[in-house]
Amino acid sequence: MNRSIASGVVSVVSAKVIVLVITALSTPLLYRLLGASEFGEYSFLLSVFAIYMIFVSSGITDGVRKFLAEDRAAANWSEHVVGFYLRLAILLAGLGAVLLVLATRTGIVEFAFGSELQLYFYVLAALVVTAQFRDYTRKTLMGFGLERYSEPLKIIDKLGFVAVAVPLVYLGAGVLGALAGHLVASTLVAVIGLVLVHRRVPLSCLFSRPTERFPRKQMLTFNSMSIALIFLLMSLYHIDIVMLRRFRESAAVGNYKAALTLAEFLWFIPMAIQTVFVHSTSELWSQNRLREISNLASRTTRYTFLLTAVMAVGLAALSDVAVPLYFGEEATPAITPLLLLLPGALGFALARPILAISQGEGSLQYPVAATGVAALINVILNVTLIPMFGMSGAAVATSVGYGSMFVFHCVSARRVGFDPLADARLGRALLTTGLAAVPIVALARAIASPLLALAVVPPVGFAIFIMFALLVGALDPAEPFEVLSAFPDPIGSKADAAYDRLAGSESDWMSRSWLQSLLFVAGLSLLLSGLALGLLDPGLQNVMP
Repeated sequence: MNRSIASGVVSVVSAKVIVLVITALSTPLLYRLLGASEFGEYSFLLSVFAIYMIFVSSGITDGVRKFLAEDRAAANWSEHVVGFYLRLAILLAGLGAVLLVLATRTGIVEFAFGSELQLYFYVLAALVVTAQFRDYTRKTLMGFGLERYSEPLKIIDKLGFVAVAVPLVYLGAGVLGALAGHLVASTLVAVIGLVLVHRRVPLSCLFSRPTERFPRKQMLTFNSMSIALIFLLMSLYHIDIVMLRRFRESAAVGNYKAALTLAEFLWFIPMAIQTVFVHSTSELWSQNRLREISNLASRTTRYTFLLTAVMAVGLAALSDVAVPLYFGEEATPAITPLLLLLPGALGFALARPILAISQGEGSLQYPVAATGVAALINVILNVTLIPMFGMSGAAVATSVGYGSMFVFHCVSARRVGFDPLADARLGRALLTTGLAAVPIVALARAIASPLLALAVVPPVGFAIFIMFALLVGALDPAEPFEVLSAFPDPIGSKADAAYDRLAGSESDWMSRSWLQSLLFVAGLSLLLSGLALGLLDPGLQNVMP
């Protein structure tokens, strides 16, 4: 992986880890304070808002990030791009807020969602404006390659939300208090973000007029295709929540959202890669470096598979322990949909970096078509399965929709001009997952104490998984150190030295029969012990995904 791209990924991953920790602590707290029913209403409102914001901000945030990252020789290119998208952001934010207020006052919201939700939509109208500038400033900074500024803003947003929402909900403000947390936090981030952008490009560029050669038509075309793409993606994220509320009570929505929250934890590294790749690969595309793009895509696919798969196996093994401990006993019904969602979440994780590289090329017709087919499958299955099977039906439909994204985007990638499977080693990665799952699940079932299982299974399971990955050749011995070399010192320098040593002697390393034999014996022992524990414990079948 290119080191500049890798450093960007590390910056984003670091921020996402912090955000993940904050989310991991705050989400079960909100679930407990709101209860399953109000948490379901809150989740439904956020899903409706996310779909609505597609038409307000998606083309702007993706556009400013992509076109700022392009290496163009035009005079004052950055100023004109920032000014163009800032004008568009102001226009669409104002229009979006006014339309939402009008829809509430004229009874459209009451007709569609019920009178009990009307008040919340006035808060969402204000949130349209603040969220627009929050996202615009963050993506502008990313377009400049300033992830070291854009990512801390995401942390501030999450901390601000928790600092406001949790006390208000605790004091009885309910869903309104949670929405107020989003409003205050997004306002704070928007103000800080505008100041940071102004330091790089004066905001007076809002009033600058670019030349006739400025590619307005290309930008607007990209915006429209980007909006279509994001709309289809958001339908994958939120259509199940919206439809489940139509056919089931709010408590079922809340528990299903709890399952989704845990499944989506698998995405934090793929999402970080996706975030960086859109603007980072734009430069590679502009220089026609197709071989480097294919190499980057295929290796990223392999690493993403291995990292996400080990997390999915661990989460499946610990699901009956983690869900009640995390959300409370009221969330026990979320275990089954969680297990059903995990295979699809893995597939979607693999699709994310591929989609980002396709976006970096700029011609979105193939990614839009691929996402559209997956979204159509998702909608049809949700319409069919939710009325009959409720949460489980939604989980199966969403899992199939998520998983199909990987298949369709591999086809799309080849049409765009790169091969994400060139060095993906999918067969070996699948074999690694299957072999490692047996001892990991057995270990989780063998430990009676829930807290001890949560402490022991993740690190031991990760070590087991890595061992099998090395044994079957899904991972080369030098590759983990190559990834770690992008981290700050002292980790980066030590990993870089280890990588150089291993890369130079890798062929000798792999040719040592005694080491291969040792790995084989260890792997076989773990597999047999896992099978033995499984046969001795009839309860094992209840936790297999």
